[in-house]
Amino acid sequence: MALPKPKADVTDALLATLDLPDTGWSAPARKAALARVHEMGLPTARDEYWKFTRPESLTQAQAPEAAVLEATETPIFDDVDRLRIVFVDGVFDAEASDDLALEGVSIERLAETAEMDIHWAKDVYGVLEARGQDPVQRPLAALNTAFATDGLLIHVTGTPSKPLHLTYSHADSGSDAILHHVVKVDAGAEVTILENGPAAARFNKSMEIDIADGATLHHIRTQGRDHERRAATHMFTRLGEKSVYKSFTLTVNGVLTRNEQVVELTGDEAVAHVAGACVGDGDFHHDDTVFITHDAVDCESRQVFKKVLKNGAVGVFQGKILVKPGAQKTDGYQISQSLLLDGDSQFLAKPELEIYADDVACSHGSTSGAIDEEGLFYLRSRGVPEREATNLLTLAFLAEAVEEIEDETLAEQIVTRLEGWLSRRG
Repeated sequence: MALPKPKADVTDALLATLDLPDTGWSAPARKAALARVHEMGLPTARDEYWKFTRPESLTQAQAPEAAVLEATETPIFDDVDRLRIVFVDGVFDAEASDDLALEGVSIERLAETAEMDIHWAKDVYGVLEARGQDPVQRPLAALNTAFATDGLLIHVTGTPSKPLHLTYSHADSGSDAILHHVVKVDAGAEVTILENGPAAARFNKSMEIDIADGATLHHIRTQGRDHERRAATHMFTRLGEKSVYKSFTLTVNGVLTRNEQVVELTGDEAVAHVAGACVGDGDFHHDDTVFITHDAVDCESRQVFKKVLKNGAVGVFQGKILVKPGAQKTDGYQISQSLLLDGDSQFLAKPELEIYADDVACSHGSTSGAIDEEGLFYLRSRGVPEREATNLLTLAFLAEAVEEIEDETLAEQIVTRLEGWLSRRG
């Protein structure tokens, strides 16, 4: 079936600018992903899951320029003992990165393994992304699988002594970066992955995560600084029996950010928590799109998303819990809330439950409101200035999402960043 002309035109225009790597172990997955792109076409505003977020700047042939801002504060996580891995505009920076050798984990670059015929990542690369295309199409993720030329292949075999820290720097106002990471966590292993940085003027990043039985992955990400940047990110996660996946994202700037999380709980007693907090001011559009599938017994999932918006900023949440037949004793929780600090901002929400099992406990809720006037009056009556009182109430509103971070030190760093942003933007 032929694509509608507007979709075909935008797809052909972008594909004409890209070269397909067609050798080595990833070639079959890349060719299959390209076929999916041709079949689906790139997203347009007429697509159901893009009706709240206009994708044109993510799909046009040339990336819109984004001004590069000078750093005015110490980079987050800098006082944490971690293994630092740096990409600048999507290109690995060996000089700025640490030695990639660390006990309990092997780390390779996608670019350096490109010509190999055999690699463990072949069983994951493009596999979870392809699974995540049903029932909702995600063509930007397929585009990533087809054309990403670099990224990390992370095989966790034990428990590394420190987190892996992926830093994405932005140096070129016209950069257009595509990165693809693969993470495999062996049975019983545990790892923490940190991410931060503006990355590029336009950034398309995918991460495929395969968590084996009894394994744990903690993921904490911050997106900020360069306000004019645009990003589309995808995380595809598959969980085995008694495994744990916890992911938190903080977004404080960016003219357009779309973060997608696709999670499959395929082993009994698996746990998946996905959370996010964002604060946006003015020309700011932030979209969290989450799809969690329960396909095993006695599993738990949580979606906790909080957005603070002012001066016409827009927040979007699209979240779904799908409980398949036989996934009894499912515990699914979803909450999305916005705090609108003026009458010009918008929060657009589409929460969904689809349940085919009868012994489940699933709930979802979505609310949007203004600052708590009683709380504000209480603080002001005790001498707290209005701006400071508003910031305190804002932090209290975001707390439920931040509390999803288990490591107290890392959670404190997130709160410190929020406090700094609020003090500058108050």
